[in-house]
Amino acid sequence: MSDERLIEARGLHTHYGSSHILHGVDLSVRRGESIGLLGRNGMGKTTLLKTLMGLVRPTAGQVHIKGRPTARLPTFEIARLGVAYVPEGRGIFGNLSVLENLVMAARPGPDGRRDWTLQRVLDTFPRLAERLHHGGQQLSGGEQQMLTIGRALMTNPDVLILDEATEGLAPLIAREIWRICRLIRDSGISTIIVDKNWRHLTAITDRNIVLVKGRVVLEGRSEELRAQPQLLAQHLSL
Repeated sequence: MSDERLIEARGLHTHYGSSHILHGVDLSVRRGESIGLLGRNGMGKTTLLKTLMGLVRPTAGQVHIKGRPTARLPTFEIARLGVAYVPEGRGIFGNLSVLENLVMAARPGPDGRRDWTLQRVLDTFPRLAERLHHGGQQLSGGEQQMLTIGRALMTNPDVLILDEATEGLAPLIAREIWRICRLIRDSGISTIIVDKNWRHLTAITDRNIVLVKGRVVLEGRSEELRAQPQLLAQHLSL
């Protein structure tokens, strides 16, 4: 893991109208680092991710990507800096085939790398290779999740942000998604992963952040947090 900070967010406050969602959130991601983002529903996790991507503008605080301030950057320019976003709800193009969804996103990374080719993505996701000419709307929920992750990898990112990695997926498919997340981490791509299953999440991340009502209430290395299951349950259980 490098000391280079790919994402540096400081003092983020974000509002939706009069609703104050994020309250002074700090977040940093180093090159090669995997971060888990935890919290009950409605605690600000997705808002934080959207703020990092420029989909929602903070009312206070700053976000820097590779040292560059992003306050004035549109989302597509943030993506071009090497940040790929897999949103909750997946956002695939249902009227396009699996192949078309993948190749439309293909581009070299910011430094010209083309590590993630179409063939590498299909080797990583054999189910997609079997359904290459199926329409996006014909895929199961798990296959759609694989497609959105594969599409993100086709941009050869430095950072991959994954919101609700296994939400609503059958256990067998969820296990496959966790395997893929581990593979992505081991390939050197930095990751921010949101999921409700803290046991699986902390097994593949370096550090974790817990949000409660838009504030960071707990942060630490994965092994430290796994040793405090009662504390995690206090903040995460329904």
